[in-house]
Amino acid sequence: MFEVFVEIIGWISSVLIVGAYFFNIQGKLSSEDNRYIWANITGGVGFIINTIYHHAYPSAVVNVVWVIIAVGAIIRKKN
Repeated sequence: MFEVFVEIIGWISSVLIVGAYFFNIQGKLSSEDNRYIWANITGGVGFIINTIYHHAYPSAVVNVVWVIIAVGAIIRKKN
């Protein structure tokens, strides 16, 4: 059952990140928009969970960096 949960997290994460990117490329969602940033944070955290579960550590590291960059964007927007 846990494996199914991890797979669902991975698919939702894919939709969040690719969806945010798609809307950004279409000019419908700015990279400065909190929704874009939070989609990347949430998707990145989901990918971290999924990739660690599958022992895909290089991908997990990429997603840790992805989340750090997105969190940095949120922090910069608050200042």
